[in-house]
Order: sequence, then structure tokens, then C-alpha cells
Amino acid sequence: MSKRFLYTIAFTSGMTTLAIELSASRLLGNVFGNSNLVWANVIGLMLLYLTVGYFAGGRLADKMPRAAVMLQIILWATFLSALIPLVGRPIITRAASAVFGAEAALALGSFFVILVLFSVPVTLLGMVSPFVIRLAVTDVETSGRIAGQVYAISTFGSLLGTFLPVLITIPQIGTARTFLLFAGLLFMIAFIALLKVNRRRALLYLPMPIVVAVLAYAALKGPLRQPAADARLRYDGESAYNYIQVQEDAAGNRYLYLNEGQGVHSQWHETEIFYGGTWDYFLAAPYFNEPPFRADEVASLLLIGLAAGTIPRQHIEIYGDIPMVGIELDPAILAVGAEFFDMNETSMPSLSTQVGDGRFLLNQLDRQFSVIGIDAYRPPYIPWHLTTVEFFEEVKARLTEDGVVAVNVGRTDTDRRLVDALSSTLLQVYPSVHALDVPQSFNTILVASRQPTEADNIRANLAFRVDSVDARLYDVLADAAGALAPLAYSEIIFTDDLAPVENLVDSIVLDFLLAGRAAEFQLADE
Repeated sequence: MSKRFLYTIAFTSGMTTLAIELSASRLLGNVFGNSNLVWANVIGLMLLYLTVGYFAGGRLADKMPRAAVMLQIILWATFLSALIPLVGRPIITRAASAVFGAEAALALGSFFVILVLFSVPVTLLGMVSPFVIRLAVTDVETSGRIAGQVYAISTFGSLLGTFLPVLITIPQIGTARTFLLFAGLLFMIAFIALLKVNRRRALLYLPMPIVVAVLAYAALKGPLRQPAADARLRYDGESAYNYIQVQEDAAGNRYLYLNEGQGVHSQWHETEIFYGGTWDYFLAAPYFNEPPFRADEVASLLLIGLAAGTIPRQHIEIYGDIPMVGIELDPAILAVGAEFFDMNETSMPSLSTQVGDGRFLLNQLDRQFSVIGIDAYRPPYIPWHLTTVEFFEEVKARLTEDGVVAVNVGRTDTDRRLVDALSSTLLQVYPSVHALDVPQSFNTILVASRQPTEADNIRANLAFRVDSVDARLYDVLADAAGALAPLAYSEIIFTDDLAPVENLVDSIVLDFLLAGRAAEFQLADE
């Protein structure tokens, strides 16, 4: 076997290995999220499997330095890799239900079962590089150079295997088909090579792609997560960042679900605007200003975490066509919002959308806003860089003199550590912070004002009923006044240098589940 072909094997093997690792994180992330804990498990176990593969591959290559042996290892590795999303799909589907219902043991068990599915194929892929080096080395004097070339070529393949799934294949064809694509490419190369080396042995592997094709046809027909019993699926797809679903119930309400489906990220109805959920409470944020506060003093809105536009739609209904900027990381969500949630120029002419990281784009803006909302959850996590003292100082610089910032924060009914840590962080920057516990949810809206304000201001503004306040806004203000909650001091202050948000949330979730109340747990992003 020529060195050129061996280098092709090294390149494609490296690309496939990293593509499978990135796809593994996505396969699990669709249900279990992309927290550091998930990434650590994925990367750690993949490295363990590769370590075993490197060791075993080196020993086997010395004992059996034959191309046919290496090629058969590759064929089995690719076959088993292709089976992962097909065999694992029922487990993932059940795990999604377990996460949604907070069945901790089942969800955790499913997580590790999926990771175990990767053990054999990734270990086999790890065996390839030692084999390539052993077959490519013809004399000791060039062994170092050959090994360096193989590692360089394999690493370059890994580089492509890192970017291609994330940027191209997963958004275009989905996670499961990404597995099939990369595994299929490496299988084809190894099969053609084995045909030349040992035709009779190669033909024994022909049933493998047939088995994969049959299983793929059966497994990939439906969505990863079925809609609710009383709903129908309007959209189901993957983007570079999220698994996205739009469901519509019998009453005509549309709901945007992302990834594991833990929370409703946006809601829409043709005629109804207010849903009694977390979104409504953002309307009340400016009424912590000194009374009498008038609706026409709300002159603009910036929302980090736009989703499909529920909050801007409500603001237009109450405050008119005020200038609004919505920042959303995932452009696919904006496309879904335009198609299914009326988030377009016709319905929301004053809304300007921007795609990218919320903090980065915030710092590109050169204007100030009456209200800045931060609703950038991936339940139950909030991006750490949107929680720090430095970030809130950047937000403050873009508030008008009577401007307020409203942050959606998760909690349980007994554990408010994240709320307390964030409110204490906000108090490092703002003179006043107030909390609204959204009823029948595990959400708290923290409102920080640029000027010193009192919690009772919202009740005082409610009493004034100035400007013939819209009855719907009056109801929201009344609900908000009844949702006022006390704040407690926390020694945890999030900074750019140290923001242990995920550790804190992990602890809250674990404590809640261990308390035996898993069935109740749902940090809804509404």
C-alpha cells in the first residue's frame, strides 16, 4: 500500500474521529444541554477511548503489520459509528422525556449509555494512526519524519472534522446524517482499498452499508421529540446551535422549543398577545421608576435573547412602534420567528434584528435604551458572560437616565442562590435592584434601575393609572406588584475573572433532585 494512500487514510480517519466527537456533543446536547459538565464528559471519555485505541493499535500493528488488518478495523469502526445515532435514537428520545419530566436516574443513565455506545468505534478509530505509521515506516532512519507527517496530516483532517459538522453538515442535514456521512466516507475508502488487498474478505463487509441503510430508513423518519398530545408539529430542524421545534396546540397557540424542550422560548397566537407568563413581566420593569411614570416615557427596547419575538410583540402592543433592537445568536431561530411567529417587517416594522453574541453586539451599539432585557437562557443555564459586573457596567452605559435592565433568572421554590448571586452582582453596578417571582414558574425577573428606586414605586404607579393605562398593562402591573419578592445578600459576585454560574446551577439542580421532588422541577424559559 502506497504512502499516499496511507496518508489519505490518516487524513480521513482524523477528520472522521473529530466529526464524531463534535456530533456526539450535539447528539447529547440536544437533550442534556451544552454545559461544561456535558462537554467534560464527552471530551474526557473520547480521550480515554482514543488512549486505549492508540495503545492497542500500536501493539497490534507490531504483531500484525498488514494493511488488511488495519482496513478491517476501519470498516468495523465506521460501521459501529454509523449505528450510534440509529441505535441511540430511542434512548435519546426516552431521555428527552426523562429530562422534561425530571426523572433524574433515567436521564443520567441514558446519558452514560449513549457515551458507552462510542467506546468501541472511537477506540477502533484510535488504532488507525499507529497502524498507518507502522505500515508507512520502511526504515528506522525515516521513522521520525514519517510519524511527524502522519500526525500532521491526521491533525489537519481533525481540523476539518471540527469545523465541517458545526458549520455545514449539522445545520444542513442534521446530526444523525452527519454521523452517516463521515462514517460512510471513511468506510468507502477502506472498502475500496480492501478490495485491492483481499477481494474475498472485502465482499464479506458488503452487508454493513445495507444494514445501516435499512436502520436509517426506519429510525430517521420521525422527529427526535414528538409533539405534545394536544399539539401538532409545525417545524422540526437543526441549526448550527440548536435543535428547533415549533408546536401548535388546538387553540392556535404556537410554541418555540429548543434542544431538550425544557422551556417555551416564545409563544404566539393570532389574536392573543399576553399569556400570563414570564414575558409579560418585562413590560413592568420601567414602572419601578418614580411615579407618576408614563407609558410614553418608554422610548426604546434592547433585548438580548430575542428568540421568536414574544417580548417585542408585547411591547409594540403596549408602547407602540418604539425603536427596538433584538439580538439572537442563532439565525435559524430568526427565520423560524419570521415564518411562524409573525416576527417580520410587516408585523414588527420597528424591530431591528442582529445575529451574534449578545455581549459583543451590545458593545457595538452607539445608542441608549429605556429598557434592556436579558432573556438568554438555555434552561436551566444562563451564559456566564452575561452575568458579570463588567457586563452589567457595559449594559448601564447603554441605558437612558431613567433606564432599567430586566434579567430573567432561574430558581427553585426553595433555592434562590442564583437569584441572590445575580442580584448582589447587579448591586455592584446599580443603586437599586428589585425581584419579581413569576407565579407558577421557576423564574424571577430581576430589575435594576440606573437611578435609585423603591420597590413600592410599582404599586404607586399602579395607583396613579396615568395616561388611561391600557387595561392589559394595568393587569400586568397588578400581577407584578403582587409578585414582588425580597432579596438576600450573597457573597458570590460574578466577574469576568470568576463567574461560577454553571457550578451554582448544577448544585441547585442536584439538590432539588436529591430532595425527591424531581417531578416538579422545570426551569421554564417563558
